[in-house]
Amino acid sequence: MLMQVGGEGVRPTFFEMAAAQHLPASLRAALLYSLGVMAQRRPILHKVLDYSDEAFAVLMLFLEAHSLRISDASFAEALYGLRRRSAMPTTGTEIISNNRSSSEPSRLGAISRRQRSLSVLFLVGMPYLKSKMEAAYNAQRGGALQAAFWGTGDVDGVEVESINDDSPSNRDERQGSEATVTQRIKSRISKLCVQMYPWLHASHEGLAFAYQLLYLLDATQFYTPGLHLLGIQVSRASGQELMDASKQIVERRNREFERLRGPRILQTVQRGLLRTAYGFLDYAQSGLIASVFIFKMVEWWYQSAEQRLTSPTVYPPPPPPPPPKVAKDGIPLPGDRTCCPLCLEKRTNPAMVAVSGYVFCYPCIYNYVNEYKRCPITLASASEDKIRRLYYDA
Repeated sequence: MLMQVGGEGVRPTFFEMAAAQHLPASLRAALLYSLGVMAQRRPILHKVLDYSDEAFAVLMLFLEAHSLRISDASFAEALYGLRRRSAMPTTGTEIISNNRSSSEPSRLGAISRRQRSLSVLFLVGMPYLKSKMEAAYNAQRGGALQAAFWGTGDVDGVEVESINDDSPSNRDERQGSEATVTQRIKSRISKLCVQMYPWLHASHEGLAFAYQLLYLLDATQFYTPGLHLLGIQVSRASGQELMDASKQIVERRNREFERLRGPRILQTVQRGLLRTAYGFLDYAQSGLIASVFIFKMVEWWYQSAEQRLTSPTVYPPPPPPPPPKVAKDGIPLPGDRTCCPLCLEKRTNPAMVAVSGYVFCYPCIYNYVNEYKRCPITLASASEDKIRRLYYDA
């Protein structure tokens, strides 16, 4: 167990269950991002990315099966110190009633082999199937949008080119297409799944939300409909249970080592392979998360250094241009900068001429420009639309 959100009793909190449910999706996104970055230097990794759904499903199949075998918990649940318990009536096992307090000790039984196998199916098969259906739905939706914009597409999965053309080549193609009945059936099934996906997705999400809301209100012991269907409740594992589980794992592996037969060298090789496999699976939880974190940290470190090396040199801003010169025949500037050059009084309602930048009283400069069509100081040509009101007199 690496993390525990908190709470009392054996009933996990809503946040523990939500964190355990979303951990595989977050791990998948992090692994795909890491592989995408490494594929920029190792193009062979693009083959793994092309089958990312299958690769991640195989990885999670091993991790989930191993975790359920040694700890009766999924990969994410074991990370948060949770355990799966059977809520089905079995011999010598009592069931928690719904009106019982969640803080009382649980007397749920251990999950059966059938529940363990179905748990792997729900944890690995269902997300994989959902991912493939979502990809097929998005692909068909993109094709429909392309057909709507560009007028190209297909009808029932068969591209429309020239239906009335009865050339020998087309006859051969039709005979070949008639022979591929299996492909047509697969296409029909794919289209049916794509059409049903929005309804299935909406129904699943709505039912999952209802279960989560009821779990949050302590109205049910099942966090998801899948757990309810399997008759499995999730509970916290006590410290004694974790210690007992560790001892059982050691004893079970020792018995497996004792069953090895053959020459001494062969037994040594088999024992080494088993220890390597067990070590990889045992540290896969912390190893995967730690490797992704370290990868992101190293990427940030080198990206920052590369940006410092490739960033352009920062020069200081250039000095402002000099003010326009006073024309020989223009009016002189007053000694007090707060006075208007035209009326030589304290400026009120200040305004400037855009062609020069000098500030006057608004009535003074408006009347002057309206009459002479120029700046009174620089004698540059100006019009009334070049006058700018200043709402803060610096």
